[in-house]
Amino acid sequence: MDHYFTASPASPDERRPLDVTLAGRAVTVEVAPGIFSPGGVDKGTAVLFDEVPDPPPSGRFLDLGCGWGPIALTLGLLSEHADVLGVDVNERSVDLLARNAQALGLDHVRAVTPDAVPSDAAYDLIWSNPPIRIGKAALHDLLREWLPRLAPGGSAYLVVQRNLGSDSLQRWIEAELGMPCGRQGSAKGFRVLRVDAGAR
Repeated sequence: MDHYFTASPASPDERRPLDVTLAGRAVTVEVAPGIFSPGGVDKGTAVLFDEVPDPPPSGRFLDLGCGWGPIALTLGLLSEHADVLGVDVNERSVDLLARNAQALGLDHVRAVTPDAVPSDAAYDLIWSNPPIRIGKAALHDLLREWLPRLAPGGSAYLVVQRNLGSDSLQRWIEAELGMPCGRQGSAKGFRVLRVDAGAR
């Protein structure tokens, strides 16, 4: 079975244009099968956009699990002086985000696989619709690796379905990572969690 969290999807790489609205702008992006939400902006990401405060005009921003790029592209459109990085294990997703950023003239938005990110890289802001369906252990490993990369004063916003464990994930982040974690908002069956950088 082809999963969006597979490094090399087995489904045909059939690219197609898609009209979407990002950061209040009508744009055309490229999507393909074998990635997360190829039909458009998924419900969780839409809730994330509605609930988070606008990003600052500059800084180092991370989209963890970028897919074709709705989050990274939105960050790039809202903050033209920021350095925006989209990360995904799915190589097709990384290529799509890179192409979409180029097509929209967002030279400050890049896309890479996780192994291309230096271990000491730190981020002022993380927005993510994390891949809950990879399983709890793998999700915990993912967050254990990336959330501590928040720079001092930085925050991460994660959107998680309530019935897929958002409340238990909030408790785990606080207990396991020692990072303050609260609810930023809640809508349409999703919670948006805010994680603040712990003391270094």
